[in-house]
Amino acid sequence: MENLLKNENPVFGVIGGGSWATANVKLLTSNNRKLNWYMRDKDAIEHIKKYHHHTKYLSSVELNADKFFITDDINKVVEESDILIFAVPSAYFVSQVSQITASYEGKLLISAVKGFVGKEHYTIAEYFHNVHNIPFDRIGVISGPCHAEEVGMERLSYVTLSSKHLEVAEYLCTFFRNHFVKTVACTDIYGVEYAAALKNVYAIATGISYGLGYGDNFMAVLIASCFREMKEFINTTKPGTYRNTSLSAYLGDLLVTCNSPFSRNRTFGSMLGKGYSVHSAMMEMNQVAEGYYACKAIHEINSELNIEMPIAEAVYSILYEKKSAVLVMRKLQESLK
Repeated sequence: MENLLKNENPVFGVIGGGSWATANVKLLTSNNRKLNWYMRDKDAIEHIKKYHHHTKYLSSVELNADKFFITDDINKVVEESDILIFAVPSAYFVSQVSQITASYEGKLLISAVKGFVGKEHYTIAEYFHNVHNIPFDRIGVISGPCHAEEVGMERLSYVTLSSKHLEVAEYLCTFFRNHFVKTVACTDIYGVEYAAALKNVYAIATGISYGLGYGDNFMAVLIASCFREMKEFINTTKPGTYRNTSLSAYLGDLLVTCNSPFSRNRTFGSMLGKGYSVHSAMMEMNQVAEGYYACKAIHEINSELNIEMPIAEAVYSILYEKKSAVLVMRKLQESLK
C-alpha cells in the first residue's frame, strides 16, 4: 500500500459512459490529471473526440478531449491506469466487469456505483474484496452529496472519499479537490455505500409524494422519517463502525437526492405519483433510476432482519407488487411522525 500512496501522478481510468462518469472525467481533467476513459458506445466516443461534449449526458459540459484517451476497449483502460473509477449502473456492473481480463494487481479501485450486485447483494467494495480478492487497502468509494450536473457546471460541491484505511481516503482526496469541489475523507465504506443506495429509494418515495400533490409540510416529515430508517438500517446491518450519520455523506446525500430537480430517482417517483406505470416511466426517462434496483435488494436483505422500514416497504409495494401509489401513501402517512 505504501508504494501506491507514493505515486503523486497516477493515471486514472474511468469505467462508464453515464453522467457520473462524465462528471468525474470533467473534474479530473480540470485538475490536470492523466486519464483514460472507457465507454461501450462507439458513436458517443467519436462525438466526444470531434465535438468535445457527450451527446447523452451532461451535453452542455465541455470536455477537453486533448486531455484524455477514450476507447471502447475496457481492458486497455484497466491495463494503462493506476486508479480505476467504476461508474457503471449497478444493474449492469457485473456484466461490464466480467469483460475485464487485465490484472488489478497494484491498482486502486474506486466505486462510484450506488447500489448492490449479485444474489448476495454485495456493495461494490464487498464485491471486489470477496469475489476478486482485492485487499481493502486498495479499495475506495466516492460519494456525495453532489449531482453530476452541478459538478459539470463547476458549482461548489462536496464529495466524500472513503476507504477502510484513512491514509488511502486522504490520498484520494488530493486528486479530486479544487476550487469547485471540496473533499472529505472517511473510513466507513459500508455505511457510505449503503447510504448511497438507500437515499435513491427514499428519493423515489419523495418523488411519488410530489407527484401525488403532497406539500412541503408532509415532505419534511417524510424525509425526517427516511433518515431515521436509513440510520437504523445501516447501524443494524453494519454495526461496530464509528459513523456520524448526520454528516454530508449520509444525511446530506439524502437531502439533495430527495429535493433536487436533478435527481433522476425523484423524477422517476414523481412520474409514478402522476400515474405512469413503472415500465412507462423508465422508458420515458431513458435513464437508470438506481433506486428501483436498490429497493428490491433492501427488501430482500431486510426479509431476514425485520427492521421496521415502512417507507422502503411502501416503495417496494408500489414498484414490485404494483399497488396503488395513492392507497400506499395514504396508509403510510398514518405511520409517520
